[in-house]
Amino acid sequence: MKSGEKGFTFVELLVAMVIMVTIGGAGAAATFQVLKGAERGNSYMSAVRQVENAGHWISRDALMAESIQTDNLTPPNFLILNWVERDYVNQDIRHSATYFFQDVSGNTGKLMRRHWSSAGANELVLVAEKIYYDPAQPGQSSRANYAGPVLTVKLTSIIKDKIESKEYKIVHRPGM
Repeated sequence: MKSGEKGFTFVELLVAMVIMVTIGGAGAAATFQVLKGAERGNSYMSAVRQVENAGHWISRDALMAESIQTDNLTPPNFLILNWVERDYVNQDIRHSATYFFQDVSGNTGKLMRRHWSSAGANELVLVAEKIYYDPAQPGQSSRANYAGPVLTVKLTSIIKDKIESKEYKIVHRPGM
């Protein structure tokens, strides 16, 4: 701009607009990458939480179990654990926890827990969602195997394109 003139030339305005568009585009691309990364992280963390939650429930019951059944179960049954609790007047309370799959679609489903006791409990609990279960592919699927005294449970969760798999080894309680 020459001295004494007011306003900007067309070239100056064009250069300023190109700079603003470049900065805006870079900001939009960075925002998109951050949001996409957060979404991928959320899917992964959801898969991790599902596997850990299922592992917690199964480990808790398996540590109390006096009998563990993993073989010859009819799908959707996955694992059956039985134990006896002695109450404060030395009466036996029998417990059974059956883990099974429900609403399996595309080889992923809900892992459910049905707990029954002779004291009157009859509870159904959702343990985890999006658990991969395909009995035809035992190497990749969630599975349970009992080779006394160790219960080995592999759990795999698939959420969107994220897969989390973890294997739990639970040692059967002594004297069982």
